[in-house]
Amino acid sequence: MSVESVRVSKEARDQLITLKRRTGIAHWNVLCRWAFCVSLAEPSRPRKRTITTDSSVEMTWRTFGGEYEGLYRALLCERCHLDGLRLDTTTLSEQFRLHLHRGIAYLAGSRSLKDIASLILKAGRRE
Repeated sequence: MSVESVRVSKEARDQLITLKRRTGIAHWNVLCRWAFCVSLAEPSRPRKRTITTDSSVEMTWRTFGGEYEGLYRALLCERCHLDGLRLDTTTLSEQFRLHLHRGIAYLAGSRSLKDIASLILKAGRRE
């Protein structure tokens, strides 16, 4: 897999700012990890769409994944496999962006997400 740079759209950046304010989580990469996992937990495939990554929020894959970057890569590969998708670089990169943006939108749109405690509770149940 060759996702080297993680960038988000302006809309996702605005949603991340809202999430930072609500949860008190200060780092983009941590919020993006939560968002990515929330999307992976959703049984449906993310809707295919063009995402313009035109915001100032950018990080390396290493920063996104931290010491668990291999785990996030494996989770993405497993999800693509389960969805019947190819495991080539283009597909993995596209699916990562789709899952990341869907997860950010899910978290930002959750009325029950008011602080870090509610984020942790959300991880333990499905809405």
